Amino acid sequence: MRDNLLRMAKMRFPILLVVNGEEHELEIDPRRTLLQTLREELELGGTHLGCDSGDCGACTVLLDGEPAPSCLVLAADCDGRAIVTVEGLLQNGEPHAVQKALVAQGGIQCGYCTPGIVVSSVALLRANPNPNEAEVREAIAGNLCRCTGYQKIVEAVLAAAK
Repeated sequence: MRDNLLRMAKMRFPILLVVNGEEHELEIDPRRTLLQTLREELELGGTHLGCDSGDCGACTVLLDGEPAPSCLVLAADCDGRAIVTVEGLLQNGEPHAVQKALVAQGGIQCGYCTPGIVVSSVALLRANPNPNEAEVREAIAGNLCRCTGYQKIVEAVLAAAK
């Protein structure tokens, strides 16, 4: 049994990740999460490791346009799929409207949760360009923030929608 585990630990599989519109051909350990691969293989540090159990939302990315906790998704399951991280939300080198609104509205304090909140909010605004407060709160419900109390975050997302 131990030999099988050691052999498996040395196995690498080829995959193609499409991250922020760029193709990356990688050979990965099949046990690696998308979060680990983004941070360690592709050096995209904007996606944060929080709880490592899918509860906090700090690692949220868009996977085929839908928010997903990258700590729970195996990189091997993302072969050929479209992944957007917070870095991929820049528009002509400028921060996304949600990012600008969070700064302007005081919706950022320590900033650790911010990338996941931004990604979740962008997904909401793409699906619903004119959400109400309840819809914003529902969209960011999977993103834990211990600093702001959410009101300023909600106000920022609503401001970005305008």
